[in-house]
Amino acid sequence: MDLDVLVIGGVGIDTIVRVPGLPLPDRETLHVPPVESYVGHTGHGVVLGCDRLGLRSGLADVIGDDAEGRRIRSAYEELGLPLAFALHPSGTRRSVNLVSPDGSRVALYDGRHPAGMWVDPVLWREWTGHARHVHISIMDFARRALPDVLASGCTVSTDLHDWDGDNDYHRDFAQCADVVFVSTSALPDKVVDWIFASGRAQVVVAMAGADGSYLCVRGEDPVHLPAVDLPGRPVVDTNGAGDAYVAAFLTTWLDGRSYYEAATAGTVAGAWACGSAGTHTDLITAEQLMLLTP
Repeated sequence: MDLDVLVIGGVGIDTIVRVPGLPLPDRETLHVPPVESYVGHTGHGVVLGCDRLGLRSGLADVIGDDAEGRRIRSAYEELGLPLAFALHPSGTRRSVNLVSPDGSRVALYDGRHPAGMWVDPVLWREWTGHARHVHISIMDFARRALPDVLASGCTVSTDLHDWDGDNDYHRDFAQCADVVFVSTSALPDKVVDWIFASGRAQVVVAMAGADGSYLCVRGEDPVHLPAVDLPGRPVVDTNGAGDAYVAAFLTTWLDGRSYYEAATAGTVAGAWACGSAGTHTDLITAEQLMLLTP
């Protein structure tokens, strides 16, 4: 099967708890609205976001033979999205995300899988030669897919999330991607310069939440894109906003448009995602993106 975007790694179950504020009040018991759970996590958000925007996207990942893993398999069948999976006894990744009334969040992430976990490369090799682009989530097992992905000749992206610039865990991913996404939340000065000097990246997108994002193209001065407010769609939940940004950026860029146009589309898609409660519950469509993008 030919794919526009293959995502390697990054599906799990999100449990969303809406809390009265962050940090939590110092109380023994807090009453909260109904607790909900969703198929989510970063890789799934990119797959689903790209699909909503008209690309053929699929996921290759490791899950558990557990209720959460079966829920993921069922969801992909219902969505009609390609899913290649390997089962591991450590189970399916999970996260409990605390969301405050202003939409900000704290994620309690349970990655489950042991460091150095071996996965049969057949998981991704079936598709790497049939994908225009591969987005690699920073799962440890996905590190072992990097040589195969690079050998396939397709373009590559990754999201380093809240990398501090020092943790060696992220370096392989940063050095192998043509497009690097990273949060500014822990990002020190000069890390973007290091990514350009040490790897093959042509563009680094530093996402800054309510402050928008910074588009850093190799050899050019950084450009700040402020966040946007969408009329009638206030921020209620920031879960999945970064994944929506990535999906819209990749979709626009793979359509042959500029990095700036891609970042503008990502800005709108990220803002749209913040307007619905839960994870990836209402991602922007191609028609909506076209109408809302300047």
